[in-house]
Amino acid sequence: MVLVHAQSTDQHSFDKVIRPLSKDFTVYTVDCFGHGKSAHDPSLYNIVSLGDALVRFIEDVVGRPCALLGHSSGGLIAAYAAGKTQLCELLILEDPPFFSCQGERRKKTFNYLDLSSICHEYLQGPADESFVLFYFENQYAWKFFPEKAREKMRPKSIASARKFLQKHPEKDLKVPFWPKTALAAFVGMGSYDPRFGEAFYDDSFHCGIPHEELLSEIRCPALFMKAKTDWSDDGVLFAALDEDDLAKCLGLISDCELVRFDCGHGIHVEKSRDFVSAIKDSISRVR
Repeated sequence: MVLVHAQSTDQHSFDKVIRPLSKDFTVYTVDCFGHGKSAHDPSLYNIVSLGDALVRFIEDVVGRPCALLGHSSGGLIAAYAAGKTQLCELLILEDPPFFSCQGERRKKTFNYLDLSSICHEYLQGPADESFVLFYFENQYAWKFFPEKAREKMRPKSIASARKFLQKHPEKDLKVPFWPKTALAAFVGMGSYDPRFGEAFYDDSFHCGIPHEELLSEIRCPALFMKAKTDWSDDGVLFAALDEDDLAKCLGLISDCELVRFDCGHGIHVEKSRDFVSAIKDSISRVR
């Protein structure tokens, strides 16, 4: 089994599920370009470069039929790779942002207003502080707090984050009283290149490949893991994709099983046991 992480994190995002998965599978994790210990080269921050590199990894390193799992943007990369190699016997898509992150629609999504826009803003400035701290200071999540609570909590939390990063620059961010599921987004962010986020901000990540084309090239069985969908009052999508997008995905992949999870975007973090069970059940179905 090959696991591909979401943007801004790294292979350690999957640490919680490695042990239970390894009871049944040989598990490989990778760092995508711009993340972890992989190359930090903006010319590689696109689905073709990433997808082709993943195909080479599967064919040259794994060297045998495998299950390929991608979370979020990693799901886009995994879908591309699954359409290019005969060695993918099961594609597992963990809440990938098909259709919603491409073209003008991307501007009304949480990811665009949060990570992508913050990356863009960071790159316009002097960059005299770490991106991790800059992101924590400016994340969209602050809007979810009532105004009075935000005014009281935000300065203290930012000061706590700054102190932690000064004392532990090599560690993933931890802030007192901050939800663990929210802190999962900071796993590996210390080595994240915000120029990767810029590729989603300016829509260059997709290399002009329509997601319809990407999905229609998948020939192996697939498992689609869908997290819950929420919207803001002004029409911002607080999810990877909506129900219409999901229906299009299921219609374009010839053999696709759907499993829903009542949780946020990081299914493998929030519902790790159910996540592993769904994978094992799907593998049994394929075999």
